[in-house]
Amino acid sequence: MNNVARYSFRHPRPQIRRELVELLYTSLPQVAAIGLTSVIGGVALAWMSGDLVYSIISVFVFITAAGRIVSLRLYKLRGPYASDDGVVRWERIYGIGAAAFGVSLGMLSFRALQLDDAPGAWLAFGLAMSFCVGMVSRAAIRPWIVLLTAAVLFGPIVTAAFMRPEASYSIGATMLFLFWLTLREASRHLSTAFIERLEAKHALAQQASQDFLTGLPNRSAFVSALQNGSGHVAIVAIDLDGFKPVNDRHGHHVGDELLRQVATRLGKCMGDGGMACRFGGDEFMLLKSVQAGDIGREVALSLAREAVVALSMPYLVGDIPIRVGASAGILVTAAMDHPEATTSDLLQQVDRALYAAKRAGGGRWKWSDEEAGSNIGNHRDVG
Repeated sequence: MNNVARYSFRHPRPQIRRELVELLYTSLPQVAAIGLTSVIGGVALAWMSGDLVYSIISVFVFITAAGRIVSLRLYKLRGPYASDDGVVRWERIYGIGAAAFGVSLGMLSFRALQLDDAPGAWLAFGLAMSFCVGMVSRAAIRPWIVLLTAAVLFGPIVTAAFMRPEASYSIGATMLFLFWLTLREASRHLSTAFIERLEAKHALAQQASQDFLTGLPNRSAFVSALQNGSGHVAIVAIDLDGFKPVNDRHGHHVGDELLRQVATRLGKCMGDGGMACRFGGDEFMLLKSVQAGDIGREVALSLAREAVVALSMPYLVGDIPIRVGASAGILVTAAMDHPEATTSDLLQQVDRALYAAKRAGGGRWKWSDEEAGSNIGNHRDVG
């Protein structure tokens, strides 16, 4: 039950939270329809009865309905670019708007019961239930919004019903309260099942694009990022020098832990500005957006140099000290929507540069275009 409550109010994974809020904001046709219907209903009640309070409530219905529509339109423009905290704010905006609209419809029913206006009560209650049924469709997304909105919607109706002397109104008010309790439990169960499905979907997607051993993106994720990139990018292929003897001497469990430490170091080299991935075995790839020309080449060279030096520093796996080296191949290219053959060509170019560095003795870097890189130092003593 604690997990259910946690899912109902704040999910810990921002990516799933974002997807849930995006689903909330797909309800524009539904919100517009119930808003228009409610405004017409409120105006009709005010016109037929001539009651000033009906008129005031109708204005409130119009304001809250218009506010909800405006917020849904604004989200289309700004929501996709919101930070994680911004997504939380957008969720609260939706919840506050829905609750305010619920209050306005609840007050229509309250006024109708207060005036003993039977036709008005039927009309207002019909609008309230139509809105509630529409909100139930959001129960599997963010149930706190549904429960809060239903509470403020039914609250004035139940209060007015208990103020009536007839027993039938009290029975009806009790039934509404029991309906809210049923809605509460149903929405939480729906939410739990829905979020578990989202988590399973995200887990499958992550497995398809993540290396199981190191947690880095895998080859598929790297190729996708390269194909969907824009501008100029630096591609750095890295292979460890002397990794096989580590496996042969200490076993694969030590080799696996060494690869995890390599992945951590490469992640620190990349920071937040690019991608480090594991291609397979002890081969890794780095991808970083750079400027065109010499500036981009200097950034690529600096990245390759930093990676080679970082990976050549001593490791401690358990109580076993280990040293390996690293070699790198470097390529700077204009990223575009690469056809598969072109992407394969780029990877072959940087791979040839990598193995040229290994044949030259390892612990160094080579450019894919030897002539352009011949004037740049490609080796550093990291011993």
